[in-house]
Amino acid sequence: MAIEAVIFDWGGTLSPWRTVDQLEGWRRYAAEVTADVESLAAALHEADTAAWARVRDTSAAFRLSEVIAEAGAPHEERGWQAFRDFWEHATWTDPQVKPMLTELRGAGLRTGVLSSTGWPARWHEEIFERDGVADLFDACVWSSDLEWTKPHPDAFGAALEAVGVTDPATAVYVGDRPFDDISGAKSVGMHAILVPHSNIPAAQQVPVDVHPDAVINELAELPEVIQKLG
Repeated sequence: MAIEAVIFDWGGTLSPWRTVDQLEGWRRYAAEVTADVESLAAALHEADTAAWARVRDTSAAFRLSEVIAEAGAPHEERGWQAFRDFWEHATWTDPQVKPMLTELRGAGLRTGVLSSTGWPARWHEEIFERDGVADLFDACVWSSDLEWTKPHPDAFGAALEAVGVTDPATAVYVGDRPFDDISGAKSVGMHAILVPHSNIPAAQQVPVDVHPDAVINELAELPEVIQKLG
């Protein structure tokens, strides 16, 4: 059956994995809104960690605004900006993405994104615009706009619907996490391709016996692999 669409994970896939000090990110936020930086940063980090634990255990989506509220922190634009500035180094799109997407779209394939994230969709859209790839996606779905994250079938269903695919067997998902990405995609009938370079924290890992349809070391390899799947 011919492939119609390719849907990508974001962090660790379109944006190369970077190990980030999560607590330091929250310190940057806290420093803008309180004098008691360490206490608030610890509370924010605890709430953030708990949210990701729920993602791991139940696939429940969350939003950063909920993390802020749970920690009892004020919502301040200067805090948000400091947090974003801290993370910017880890958000840059892989240089191979633009030519790879251009080739896929030139072959008539639809392209999309499905990412488990607490960040607002607007932040991600601004990243893609900054890196000159925003117009190369037919649709982007962020779990911060959903009830569920990967690997929940509803998350993948939302992405398939967004790119206009009715038969999951005609779509490919590309991601770096065996549980969230590979098992989630295959459970709904999609093809799945693993990019195995991310140093996923132990607390976010879930053992799973799943086999991707292909493994790639560089995103530039993807068009040729997609041809073979089709």
